[in-house]
Amino acid sequence: MWALRPRAPALRSLRNTVVVSARIRYYSVVTDAPIPKKTKIWPSAEEAIKDVKSGDTVLCGGFGLCGIPETLIEALSRRKDVQGITAVSNNAGAKDLGLVRLVQSGQLDKLMISYLGGNKFLESKYLEGEVGIELVPQGTLVARLKAYASGYPAILTPTGASTAVERGDIPIRYNAGGMKNGVAVPGNKKQTMEFDGRKYVVEPAIAGDVAFVHAWKADEVGNLVFRYTANNYNAVMARNAKLTIVEAEEIVPVGSLSPNAIHIPGIYVDRIVKATIPKAIEVLALAKNKEEQTATTSPGASQDKAAHDWRHKIAKRAAKEIHDGFYVNLGVGVPTLVPEHLDADISVWVESENGILGMGPYPTEDQVDADIINAGKETATLLPGASCFDSIESFDMIRGGHMDKRTQAMQVSQAGDIANFMIPGKLVKGIGGAMDLVSNPDKTKVIALLQHCSKDGTPKIVKECSLPITGAGAVSMIITDLAVFNVDRKAGELELIDLAEGVTLEELKAKTACDFKVSPNLGRM
Repeated sequence: MWALRPRAPALRSLRNTVVVSARIRYYSVVTDAPIPKKTKIWPSAEEAIKDVKSGDTVLCGGFGLCGIPETLIEALSRRKDVQGITAVSNNAGAKDLGLVRLVQSGQLDKLMISYLGGNKFLESKYLEGEVGIELVPQGTLVARLKAYASGYPAILTPTGASTAVERGDIPIRYNAGGMKNGVAVPGNKKQTMEFDGRKYVVEPAIAGDVAFVHAWKADEVGNLVFRYTANNYNAVMARNAKLTIVEAEEIVPVGSLSPNAIHIPGIYVDRIVKATIPKAIEVLALAKNKEEQTATTSPGASQDKAAHDWRHKIAKRAAKEIHDGFYVNLGVGVPTLVPEHLDADISVWVESENGILGMGPYPTEDQVDADIINAGKETATLLPGASCFDSIESFDMIRGGHMDKRTQAMQVSQAGDIANFMIPGKLVKGIGGAMDLVSNPDKTKVIALLQHCSKDGTPKIVKECSLPITGAGAVSMIITDLAVFNVDRKAGELELIDLAEGVTLEELKAKTACDFKVSPNLGRM
């Protein structure tokens, strides 16, 4: 900090100018200063991972195949002397890429992940009792990793309260031979605490022995820069482990990275190698051309789609709940159709939980970038004014209630409980970010979009959820192909506010497995 004397003679003014300029230069980057002689650059991935040992907990960055440290994982998969590994990541990769390599090589004993996805091989190994999987809500997983990196023993989170996560109902490992032979390692039952009348789950911090990180750029002292959505889990993994090993696409001289651009300071990084395996894309989703990208749906076309497709009927009604400038996180399936039905004068900021605020449409073929994907692992684009950030930032804004709207569903109770992450006895893809996204319904309005009945005619709006719930008392509005309900979450009651054209009140009551009130101002969808 400095103070300038009052302006008087021109010479004194010039002297002050010189002093100020000199002080600014003193605090700027010095180009010829000495740097530590000990290098963090290692000749190969094989050399860099030589201290990984059996029984280690290995943290891996990445989301889907975006930003995964594939060069390091591949090198470890050839170390058959290293066994009994516990791996921690958002998911285990896809096909033959990612942590599934270590399952195939028989080196991996347990995974802590939020999402299996469509990884059939990993799913079969889990159901046969050959590998353990601890499913953790995505935002909780990254928060537990951050806690250890910051010196905290645990976190308190509303995510997972009053669900299978709190009760420990999801088995970590089955006995050899699979589900029919029972559970070998049950889920971890969690302690809870209450603050201001709200229940919080106590989740212990997660500590890593080794972290595998993928960076875009690394300098010789370990400063890291990530690119777009390849940041994801990489930043928190780098901060957490006893030994952090980085594979970088570019290794640059010290001083070539702007201090303002650095995501991870070198203090967290121990070893750096060159990334040698090309980046992969899990789901290539394309717009046919730029005209398709920027096309808006006319009111007539919107009405036509809604008249012929129940999904568009729901999406069109949901669009009325979204206003200009809103920040929204849209779920998979029907919610992704909502933007097609927004009025032409309405623009919204779409958040994608893997680290985008301001997500755009699918790219054209010439715009495809492996480092820009959405939460469904599909290729995506960024709108002007968009920002990219790591998973810590993403779930802080989600859990903190900074979104205006959130839309998703599968089964909903009259009290606003929502179930949408698993069907017992069938494929369990994992929790992902579903529980975090409904964890703060007092600040973020959760709108459930779903077909009123399943294919066999079973109602999806029920007195109590029969499926494992994602969040208790989370939903404030339900929109189906037959009706729209407001949910009084405190009273545990539904109020019918809109009825679809051609649907009678008697038909709706027959297809709804709980009681509801009817608004005196009942409208039509």
